[in-house]
Amino acid sequence: MEGLRVWRLSSSIARPSGLRQLFGLGSSSGLVRCLDGGASTTTTNTRLPSRNRLSSTSTSTSTSDREAVRAIRLKKVEQLRSKGLEPYAYKWDRSHSARELQEIYKNLKNGEEMDSESHLVSIAGRIVARRAFGKLAFLTLRDDSGTVQLYCEKERLLNDQFEQLKTLVDIGDILGASGSIKRTEKGELSVKVDSFSILTKSLLPLPDKFHGLTDIDKRYRQRYVDMIANPEVADIFRKRAKIVSEIRKTVESQGFVEVETPVLQGAAGGAEARPFVTYHNSLGRDLYLRIATELHLKRMLVGGFEKVYEIGRIFRNEGISTRHNPEFTTIEMYEAYSDYQTMMDMAEEIVTRCALAVHGKLTIDYQGVEINLERPWRRETMHNLVKEVTGIDFTEFENDLKVAKDVIMKTLGVGLDNKDKFSIEACPSLGHLLNEVFEIFVEQKLLQPTFVLDYPMEISPLAKPHRRTTSSYCLENRHAGLTERFELFICGRELANAFSELTDPLDQRARLEEQVRQHNKKRAEAVTVTDGTEEQKNKNEDSMYEVTLDDDFLTALEYGMPPASGMGIGIDRLVMLLTDSASIRDVIAFPVLKISQ
Repeated sequence: MEGLRVWRLSSSIARPSGLRQLFGLGSSSGLVRCLDGGASTTTTNTRLPSRNRLSSTSTSTSTSDREAVRAIRLKKVEQLRSKGLEPYAYKWDRSHSARELQEIYKNLKNGEEMDSESHLVSIAGRIVARRAFGKLAFLTLRDDSGTVQLYCEKERLLNDQFEQLKTLVDIGDILGASGSIKRTEKGELSVKVDSFSILTKSLLPLPDKFHGLTDIDKRYRQRYVDMIANPEVADIFRKRAKIVSEIRKTVESQGFVEVETPVLQGAAGGAEARPFVTYHNSLGRDLYLRIATELHLKRMLVGGFEKVYEIGRIFRNEGISTRHNPEFTTIEMYEAYSDYQTMMDMAEEIVTRCALAVHGKLTIDYQGVEINLERPWRRETMHNLVKEVTGIDFTEFENDLKVAKDVIMKTLGVGLDNKDKFSIEACPSLGHLLNEVFEIFVEQKLLQPTFVLDYPMEISPLAKPHRRTTSSYCLENRHAGLTERFELFICGRELANAFSELTDPLDQRARLEEQVRQHNKKRAEAVTVTDGTEEQKNKNEDSMYEVTLDDDFLTALEYGMPPASGMGIGIDRLVMLLTDSASIRDVIAFPVLKISQ
């Protein structure tokens, strides 16, 4: 490689010691390891801090220490260049990954070498551990498939290159190495190095070997360091990629076509959520980052597509929690000539196939809870679930909202915090109240997969009225009725939301206009309220955004949309479930965070 000097090694020395010396757990032999200072230091019988308690020298590098390390390594960059070695290479010709070598030579016996020309290999990766004993040095090289050991001997080096190896190569550097294969007496598959080059010189130290990167905020903020220090983190994102791939395979095997819809929209529709607003200079108008892909996908049905889907980013200017991130990923799909029963089957198919792709089985553990994904899953109405958990039958209230609130507060009010009490009192209709009681008392109890059916119309403006004339509400008053809608819950979390889609353009216009009126009413009330509880103030602030009607969508419906069902699945939450991740930030590579102080 142009500009790179090759360091050569020859001879054979038995590999001393084992993994205890590799990880610095104490030994009577001299140990060379890379400290945070970036230089190699020899220690004898040095007892390192326990894995289970913090080191008195600090588990994280302070700003001053970090700058000191950087200064040392910058000098090494200069040294390398003064010797004709370019520390930032253009390319490296690699013949194998670490995993491929481990698989090809899995039957190689301890102490056996394969040094013929046909067994020469070339690998590349980051150095994550190093140790040296006299004339022998071991480096652990990691690529994105795994690790392999580099076995380096002084006798095969020219001039003082072994000393250069010890003084110029640090943990964190990216190296390319070529050589033959051997398995040490201790059973470690190794590349017996003939030549190597520094491909990228690392200027900053990696986290302490024993404690890793444990600062949660820093792990999210510097995910690239998190993945280096904690390889299992990268495995989550590999599983995420596998899940997304399996979702695509599943829906496309059913004949769905992937389409793309606008991220920047003139009206934020398809959900009730606070949007992000931006300004387009050339057009001289405000635009919104989409809060759903729904309304444009339905336009595709109007245009003649019968099965469409989109996997895309959604943006909502709302709170952050272990379940919520301002930007998240969903799949939304729509199928003509089907209803919400069809989408229940599709939800089961997608989740079970993803579970099999990741785990190879349908019984999984999530945060200590065993989840059984075997089909079919439970299907129950919201009314019946609320009655089952609370003992309250909402069908007995007819349309008397005041009586319903009094009964709920008398029966369930003890122990409720102020936020929940305020939410119950603020409900403008019986349908809103039913949903509020469900969210407070029922939702968290739905650990095993459960389809919750038949939501109130007041909170489902895009869903068809329920077709059964024996519905719990009188269908003559549709604003008090039920809809053909379900949500899927697993481990107390909503995973999917689906409707038999509303296709009546006049009914749809009336519902959306009512939704706008209700929002504007709350917005006006929020402007006039200057005092109140903290919960009230937060609620008021959430209502301050503007809601606009998507007239173009309503125009599209007037051209005629076929009977259809639609469903959205939260991909981040599905990945959380299938990777046993407690927080949504664990499954988003670069989550939104507060500004670092």
